[in-house]
Amino acid sequence: MHYLGWALIALVGYSIFTPLASLAMDNAPSSVVAMVANGILLVSAVGLTVYENESVTTYFGGRTALYMVGAGVFLAVGILAYYRALAAGPVSIVTPVYGMFLVGSTALSVLFLDDSLTLQKGAGIALAVVAVYLTATG
Repeated sequence: MHYLGWALIALVGYSIFTPLASLAMDNAPSSVVAMVANGILLVSAVGLTVYENESVTTYFGGRTALYMVGAGVFLAVGILAYYRALAAGPVSIVTPVYGMFLVGSTALSVLFLDDSLTLQKGAGIALAVVAVYLTATG
């Protein structure tokens, strides 16, 4: 499947995930909801890795391992903070603010991964910032 197809599936998944997690946190602590939801993610990733017959130990060395561990640490911080924010505030404000990670990731990719920053991308980033501001304060 083309990467845009996967991105659209991710969009749908995340769009449905957030309200469901928020509803769950009406009755359960954010850490419990995070454990269950991300436990399902872990089991799914292990299942996919086994299904695709991928070797895990091959990548436990050098920079790849450092990047994976670093990604995991920052993912844990980001996701656990997101769950806490969802438990404490309205989805309609928390989600757009959290969604600014897209701008942050784009900026980091331009700075460190040699992605290009075009006028169109810059305008999109500026409009995203304005959209989140309007959504979060409206």
